[in-house]
Amino acid sequence: MDNGMIRKYQKAKLYAEERERFKFKSLTVEVDGKNNPHQVSYQNGEWQCDCDYFIGRGECTHTMAIELLLKDML
Repeated sequence: MDNGMIRKYQKAKLYAEERERFKFKSLTVEVDGKNNPHQVSYQNGEWQCDCDYFIGRGECTHTMAIELLLKDML
């Protein structure tokens, strides 16, 4: 790695430690569920999941898991 790239990596590490710099606007994730993979998306502050539980309740294990994973970043 050259010096320029080393500096960029160091700066990226600093940014990553300052989680308030990041504001997710949209996100799509495939979550490997116990039985099937599920498509989960986040758009304009709203979650969507293709699992039956989410369709009936508006939240599910898959969306909750991603919220825990991205704690304080959404």
